[in-house]
Amino acid sequence: MASPIASPTPIESQSQSVGIVQTQFATLFDASRVLTLEGGHRLDHVTVAFETYGELSPAKDNAIFVCHALTGDAHVAGLHSADSRKPGWWDGLVGPQKALDTTKYFVICANVLGGCQGTTGPSCRNPVTGKPYGLQFPFITVGDIVEVHAALIHHLGIERLLGLVGGSLGGMQVLEWVARYPEMTQCAICLASAAKLSAQGIAFNAVGRRAITADPDFKDGDYYGHDPSRYGDVGPLFGLSLARMIAHITYLSEASIERKFGRDLQHGDHLEYNLEKETEFKIESYLHYQGQRFVERFDANSYLYLTRAMDYFDLAGRYGSIQQALGKTNARFLITSYQTDWLFPSIQSGEIVKALVETRRHVTYLELESVFGHDSFLIEIKQLEELVTPLLAETYRRTRVT
Repeated sequence: MASPIASPTPIESQSQSVGIVQTQFATLFDASRVLTLEGGHRLDHVTVAFETYGELSPAKDNAIFVCHALTGDAHVAGLHSADSRKPGWWDGLVGPQKALDTTKYFVICANVLGGCQGTTGPSCRNPVTGKPYGLQFPFITVGDIVEVHAALIHHLGIERLLGLVGGSLGGMQVLEWVARYPEMTQCAICLASAAKLSAQGIAFNAVGRRAITADPDFKDGDYYGHDPSRYGDVGPLFGLSLARMIAHITYLSEASIERKFGRDLQHGDHLEYNLEKETEFKIESYLHYQGQRFVERFDANSYLYLTRAMDYFDLAGRYGSIQQALGKTNARFLITSYQTDWLFPSIQSGEIVKALVETRRHVTYLELESVFGHDSFLIEIKQLEELVTPLLAETYRRTRVT
């Protein structure tokens, strides 16, 4: 198999890591406070998986919430055990003396509603039937995801966040959170995202979903058997793997693919003239590797629900305009885009920035250089550190002065 383009940032030393962390769980909503979803369905029991790093200050004024992207989870930093080899997905950004400095800030990350890493989603037990929800799980939106996470913040005793940070689908959550709760955060960091998904993005999501539902083992979403957590053993594995391969192409850039793989062959140095050989080129092997790894940790039904939530997200459509959506907050904004990101191109970030300028909000915008395409916000840590660190420090200073 070809190796990934970029490996997760390793834990450099114990002093630069949050160390061993545990996933926590909170049960939110009940019969007296039901979660009403945008689609009209109701949930009176939602479990949320989350992790925290650092210490909440006595004034509870140093909390930062990290919104994860489509296939992310709550494990943003540190290790789950001493013998674990894989740190959290943004370990380079979260930890002592890093951009999200856990010696100063209390950092929170939670798995999204509809996910498959501990938060209530289609693989969870439906209390009515006693079986996994499957496609009986109600339709969810980005707004519903934010509503659950806002409830978690209140559950933790926090009334106002120092900051919100997120990229891609995480950036959509940041924008929705500010629009829905304009007084709840003091700075909003939106990376490689947009106020709505483009038609091209919707098209790629549609193909990915079709790959899943056309798999003979999809079984109308009821493929779990006795253990709904056995990803990689049951269900539409081929379809989900193919969906991941398709999506992963959109996360890369032509420059990154050419630099890493070009037209290099995976085995030997001669073409084999054999249609049955699926991984003759290294880029083919790499995509198969990504697909195979993905099915080990993700649920196909969650992929269907969360990509649809991205499709539906339209900030202007919901609030009248981007200006109306974001013009009620006094939060300070950092918006970034990447020159090689063709899934969320810079023009879409520009629309957000224009709206913020027109409503006289405090905004910093940079189009960053990187060969890594949409994945740049997960890889180019140093660039983000130089931007995020001073913004959080200044926002926190202003908070403590007032």
